[in-house]
Amino acid sequence: MGKDVSGHGRDTTGGGAGDGTDEARNGHEPLSRPSPSPSNAMLSSVHYPDDQLNVLVIGAHFDDCEIKFGGTAVKYAEQGHDVRFHVLTNGEAGHHEIGGLELTRTRRTEARASAELAGVDLTYFENHEGELRPTIENRNEVIRLIREFEADLVFTHRPNDYHPDHRYTSELVQDAAYMVTVPAIVRDTEHLMYNPVICYLSDDFQKPYRLEGDVVVDIDDVVETKMEMLHQHTSQMYEWLPYNYGTLEEVPQDEEARFEWLEETWLPEFADLADRFRDELIAAYGEERGAAVEYAEAFEICEYGGTVTEENYEALFPVV
Repeated sequence: MGKDVSGHGRDTTGGGAGDGTDEARNGHEPLSRPSPSPSNAMLSSVHYPDDQLNVLVIGAHFDDCEIKFGGTAVKYAEQGHDVRFHVLTNGEAGHHEIGGLELTRTRRTEARASAELAGVDLTYFENHEGELRPTIENRNEVIRLIREFEADLVFTHRPNDYHPDHRYTSELVQDAAYMVTVPAIVRDTEHLMYNPVICYLSDDFQKPYRLEGDVVVDIDDVVETKMEMLHQHTSQMYEWLPYNYGTLEEVPQDEEARFEWLEETWLPEFADLADRFRDELIAAYGEERGAAVEYAEAFEICEYGGTVTEENYEALFPVV
């Protein structure tokens, strides 16, 4: 799992499987990762974070972080790391009956309740939902966000995605990479002395290529908390998304039945991720545990962010 990635290119030399002499990590089999690329090493220094990580998850909408990162967020927070969900749009459009300020307030309230369950912070910008653009002004705001939070890790959408807000969120984060280290850019905030590691959240899209499971996290022990987080998003989980998918009539009215319906709807998606990245789970957790994982979250290391090596992998991803 994992690969050497720099701010200016992916290592394509292949190599790097361990020789089997490394000690197992936390009782698991050691991971096999590529060796640093000389060209990458010259362009991007390796960041060694402090014991307490600053983990920034940048989503386009108020439920994106929970759906793609909820379990992993709980795990980071439980270990004492500082986790923030940041949303780039205002939530005013994702509903079939209400909208504008009323919907914005509703979705912010839902997102705050969800974040509290996970033990993470929630912040947001005011961009109109469905109208996000990768402008210089928005890029500068993302640069400020990453710098002020002093993020070690940034998670966001992949650039190939069905929703324009997702695509442009990804583009804004990619464009902020490296620029966060340049003093002459966005002079009103202190520049970083390192390029944060950037990871993509999971999706099912095939082109131009499928998500690579560089980091795959077993969330079996926190999946109930993740489901409770999703349960807080009433306007999305029980109203807008069922309406949009044509399943609104299936949603129960009883609270307990609703939650059971939510689990029946979403748990298979998290189980599919575990099956899709079974080999990576076994590599990370060992044959017995890796084969038994029911639910997972998966992430791909973005080549525009900081370098991930054998030396800093465990410090960045202690939740694996």
